Amino acid sequence: MSEAGVSMAEPGVLRLAGVLDYRSGPALRKEGKTLIGACREPRLVLDCSGVVKSSSVGLSLLLAFMRDGQSAGKTCQLRGIPEDMQEIAQVYDLEEVLAG
Repeated sequence: MSEAGVSMAEPGVLRLAGVLDYRSGPALRKEGKTLIGACREPRLVLDCSGVVKSSSVGLSLLLAFMRDGQSAGKTCQLRGIPEDMQEIAQVYDLEEVLAG
C-alpha cells in the first residue's frame, strides 16, 4: 500500500499521490484546502499522476479542490487522471466537469 499525500509540487501545482480512499480522504481534504488557500498563482493544476489507486473519495477530492481553486479566483486544470478515477467519473456522468 502506498501512503497518500498532497503537496504543492511547484508554484500552482497541487500534486496528489498514493492511495485515495476513505482512510486518507479527510486529511488530504484539509491539507489540500490549506495549500490552495496559500497559493498565490492565478492558475491551479491538480496533478494526479502520482495516484496509485483511487475510490470515489479521490474524485470527490478533485471536485472539492477545483471548487476551492475557483472560489479563490483561479483557473483550474487537471493532469494525469488515472484510469480508475476516469471510470468513476463516467459512472457519475462527470467526464465534462473533469475535462474543464
